[in-house]
Amino acid sequence: MRYEAPGTIEEAATLLARESGIARVLAGGTDLLVQLRAGMIEPDLVVDVKRIPAMMDIVEENGGFRIGAGVSCARMGEHAALVAAWPGVVEGAELIGSTQVQGRATMTGNLCNCGPAADSVPGLVAAKAVATVVGPEGRREILVKDIPAGPGKSNLKKGEIVESIFLPKRPERSGDAYLRFIPRTEMDIAVVGVGVSLTLDADGTITEAGVGLGAVAPTVLDVEDAAKAIIGSKLDEAALEKLAAAASAACNPINDKRGTIEFRVDVAGVLAKRAAKIAYKRAGGK
Repeated sequence: MRYEAPGTIEEAATLLARESGIARVLAGGTDLLVQLRAGMIEPDLVVDVKRIPAMMDIVEENGGFRIGAGVSCARMGEHAALVAAWPGVVEGAELIGSTQVQGRATMTGNLCNCGPAADSVPGLVAAKAVATVVGPEGRREILVKDIPAGPGKSNLKKGEIVESIFLPKRPERSGDAYLRFIPRTEMDIAVVGVGVSLTLDADGTITEAGVGLGAVAPTVLDVEDAAKAIIGSKLDEAALEKLAAAASAACNPINDKRGTIEFRVDVAGVLAKRAAKIAYKRAGGK
């Protein structure tokens, strides 16, 4: 196994593109090192990105926030302005593993691992977050929701690497939230995870919304029908029921030892309503 620690994103992309064998990116390493120790993978090349300055900062940009791919979940939780603007996104990131793990784990690594139950991804999907990707053909932007192709598989091309994730400027009276169901109280994988983001007008009517569902399909879902169900409402009971029905209808889960199909479908609707209520209150709704 060859280890490289380039100083620029372009160098990292070149190394990944030229490798004919198995290549992996090392950011926090909380997934990669576990896979290595378990013998799940034997990469020919490991590219450590922690020496690339652009990937290690949170930068306020055009009223939004650009989060470098190497930024830990713990650092996100320590960034007061980011927490104030996007509390739901940060909530998801801070649920990844233990306190010690969060000091290393990255939101981008959680995304690029392409696990359907990734806690940080539903909130990013609901937020319409955009990833900046660098590869042999240059730099491009892609919606976060379009990166995972299936469990453990991404839509990134050979040699491409995510440099950062951008959360856009929030209009006034906006809020978001992330909730999940797990069998234990801490450090477990979501059986269902729901992220909701919304914006209100002056009288409390929802004008924009996004709903992301995790652990209920091969990839995290952007449920447009669920968002449409609450746009134009003040999140009354009828709108909440429509939201729950749309969230449940979008599910395509599996049966496993952690939850049945029927259970996941039902819980998706329940959590969607709860997350929407929290997001609505954070946006200033009553």
